[in-house]
Amino acid sequence: MLEIPESHTISDQLNRTVQGKTIHKVVANSSPHGFAFYFGDPNRYPSLLTGKTIDGARAIAGMAEIAAEEMRVVFSDGANIRYLAPGAPRPPKHQLYIEFEDQSALVCTIQMYAGLWAFEDGENRNPYYRAAQEKPSPLSRPFDAVYFARLLESVKPTLAVKPFLATEQRIPGLGNGVLQDILFNARINPRTTLGALSDAEKETLLQSIKQTLSEMTAQGGRDTEKDLFGRSGGYATLLSNKTLRWPCPACGGSIVKQAYLGGSVYYCPSCQPVKKGIPRAA
Repeated sequence: MLEIPESHTISDQLNRTVQGKTIHKVVANSSPHGFAFYFGDPNRYPSLLTGKTIDGARAIAGMAEIAAEEMRVVFSDGANIRYLAPGAPRPPKHQLYIEFEDQSALVCTIQMYAGLWAFEDGENRNPYYRAAQEKPSPLSRPFDAVYFARLLESVKPTLAVKPFLATEQRIPGLGNGVLQDILFNARINPRTTLGALSDAEKETLLQSIKQTLSEMTAQGGRDTEKDLFGRSGGYATLLSNKTLRWPCPACGGSIVKQAYLGGSVYYCPSCQPVKKGIPRAA
């Protein structure tokens, strides 16, 4: 799934591969998918995009956005985007296909669910898209201790850390995937309530968010995800389905996998004990 590291990686790769190219052919919804969400009628995409030249791409939280003159194409978190060189085989099934005049192409399929939006700039008022644009990224300076404190103050202390970080678009682009290593590096259990965290632990959590996401992004995304060319990211995840059978990288104990709030969480019970309630004053 596209999260902050992958959206940055793929946007950089799009700038290196398709920037300056002119769209020659567009096919949308040729293989209908119940969880492929288009902006308006996908049958209009060819008329909206054909003949447009790619100005560039950028990451917006967990989305990758392409600017094609006045048009925008946005791929959200469940989109698998691949670049096809001229002459490369074309997959028989896809949810969005964009071919350029040099016969290279972008092809997108859906992993679970995704937005595949083509629209004129300023037209899309989707709340997820707007939140991704308006809220500061953890990779940016405005996402600082003051901003993080306001986020903490906006919710009840009984809320657990996982839903605080990864739901309600509080931090767009930070999802259940990157959450695992962020919390392991901070030595915080995903079920720990915010009210149980000391001020020092909150500071540690903030630093882990920023540093872990920076490392993931700098290394081309996580090894559990694929880039524009179908290659795994260079960041070796500490806690994921790939490492579940390995011992904890810190203490050597067993890693636990549990279903929690619509997704799996991974943690070390020794390094990340569950804490609830209010911490005692020092």
